[in-house]
Amino acid sequence: MNESLLRELVPAVIGVLVRRGADFASAEDAVQEALIRALETWPDDPPRDPKAWLVTVAWHRFLDAVRAEASRRGREVAVEVEPPAGPAPATDDTLRLYFLCAHPTLPPSSAVALTLRAVGGLTTRQIATAYLVPEATMAQRISRAKRRIAGLPLDRPGDLGTVLRVLYLVFNEGYGGNLDLAGEAIRIARQLVALTDEPEVAGLLALMLLHHARRASRTGPGGRLVPLAEQDRSRWDTALIGEGVAILQAALARDRLGEYQAQAAIAALHADARSACETDWVQIVEWYDELLRLTGSPVVRLNRAVAVGEADGAQAGLAALAGVRPDLPRYAAVTAYLHERAGDLERAADLYAEASRAATSVPERDHLTREAARVRHLSANGAP
Repeated sequence: MNESLLRELVPAVIGVLVRRGADFASAEDAVQEALIRALETWPDDPPRDPKAWLVTVAWHRFLDAVRAEASRRGREVAVEVEPPAGPAPATDDTLRLYFLCAHPTLPPSSAVALTLRAVGGLTTRQIATAYLVPEATMAQRISRAKRRIAGLPLDRPGDLGTVLRVLYLVFNEGYGGNLDLAGEAIRIARQLVALTDEPEVAGLLALMLLHHARRASRTGPGGRLVPLAEQDRSRWDTALIGEGVAILQAALARDRLGEYQAQAAIAALHADARSACETDWVQIVEWYDELLRLTGSPVVRLNRAVAVGEADGAQAGLAALAGVRPDLPRYAAVTAYLHERAGDLERAADLYAEASRAATSVPERDHLTREAARVRHLSANGAP
């Protein structure tokens, strides 16, 4: 038994587990268990590839630990949702309403729009913005959905994917400023997690928690928007981050990847970075590649270009914008940022100004206006 070889392999094996999604502490624990197993078995049956053997055994130990933790948390949730003895409390039918509005006779897009309006409380304009369509188009879609289910018995609940989409959009609207909406989406997602073991449900809850953990640092005095790179990370809610990461790891361990799990993995990598400059942009690009494969979304392609720009340089980011529609929301802002990173300050300032005129909220408009002024000042003063 070559114990010095084992010690040399430990950092590399931990690194493999971390890249696969394990947190560092859990990876260390799993590798220690694998080392104990190696000391027991290698003298009689040495492996041909010691590193591969350690990775395989350690990864299995990690998955076992994740499953055990998920089971424990499931038992705790079951206890929490168990109704207390005595008179029954008033029933909360919100989740049931989400499923009933997602009626199986409706196309998914219409079911989502109707549920957002009738249950989520969003305005037609907010829903239209989320779907990237004119408000009049969305109003007609909602009206057609109402007419289609008028008089039908509401005893056939819709599908889970439609409900998840609704919760995702409700949370996004709340994340933009309405904390009540964001909190309500998280509350309903928790109920859904307690009722199903579908990994994408857990992935959506993890995504919400990881984003919600940053809420206190997203705005400054007077509602001023604070970009992620400039946020005070000491104000992030570490308890929510820890909960979100644990839920995500358990979901990923099921090996049934979906779009919400991929988005949560990206959010977890941001949350894991102690500072903006320590962000693992290479891994983030890899997760965006997975997300693009799953969704084909032009918005994902736009966000991926930013990550590519951070990982491989601004010119690579601009090249990644090829094929992205220029009329997408935030296209001008993303292009401005990448041009600024590339040193083309005059072009960047013009694009920031263009983006500010197309902004859909006052904080976003004011932020982009300040960015345009800042870059113009740099350009006028000969900054590189």
